[in-house]
Amino acid sequence: MPESLSMNGQLVFAGLAIGSVYALVALGFVMIFRATNVVNFAQGEFAMLGGMLGASILTATGLPLALVVLVTVAAVTAVGVLMERLIVRPIAHGDVLNLIIVTIGASILIKGGVMVSLGKNAAGLPAFTGERPIRVLGATFVPQALWIVGVACAIVIGLHLFFERTLLGKAMRAVASDREAARLMGIDTRRIVMLSFALSAAVGAIGGLIMTPVTLTIYDAGTLLGLKGFAAAVAGGLGNTFGGIAGGLVLGLLEAFGGGLIGSEFKDVAAFVLLLGLLFVRPRGLFARGESERV
Repeated sequence: MPESLSMNGQLVFAGLAIGSVYALVALGFVMIFRATNVVNFAQGEFAMLGGMLGASILTATGLPLALVVLVTVAAVTAVGVLMERLIVRPIAHGDVLNLIIVTIGASILIKGGVMVSLGKNAAGLPAFTGERPIRVLGATFVPQALWIVGVACAIVIGLHLFFERTLLGKAMRAVASDREAARLMGIDTRRIVMLSFALSAAVGAIGGLIMTPVTLTIYDAGTLLGLKGFAAAVAGGLGNTFGGIAGGLVLGLLEAFGGGLIGSEFKDVAAFVLLLGLLFVRPRGLFARGESERV
């Protein structure tokens, strides 16, 4: 098999894996934006907290990895709920800019709390099903990459069914479409906003947990991860669920091919090149719909 083909396959697998993590972070941005019209800049910290807390619980307790994952997701979800109840809700009717600044403050608070309580050292988790490499079409990748892509796909499908098939999911869609009309129809909009923070925190935690066995995480990793997730969400049209997912995958592939073909220093630049390019060419995102419709 030609060397260039196997190298391209390697980069595609790597891009899809990291792009799936970016897609989950972007999905968290989208869920909160749809419910509140606010960009939650603490979203990356949910992913960082998932990885750091999971590693700490595993080291301290020696519990089975599956149980550690469940406990960690539940704990980070609780952090998301507390953030909405104690920080966001008191000024929910304030200016949008103030709400965004509050989420930045929450991001700093979470980062500082993790640094003080869990330490400054990088943390990792064992691979879910071993580390023996898998070869496909000349490309080699670790089994954890399949877990990352598979879990991301499962979350997307699960959320789609939740929004389409359940009353609560339909209520969230109604609030996303027109919050005031939903309130007049008897929907508890405050409960929906709290649920959006809970779901986004859970999705972020899962993203951090599935990523940590491949790349170590540290207390300040959430900032860059959040910025890349935000770039992915904007690329897909902020507020567009599947656009955010596509934006994450595009960003992951761009990062992998840029790092592999140009140089490793391009990896962290890719997100900002994509974001700046879209702001000039399509400021409302690749998959944005009508001017007056927020989806």
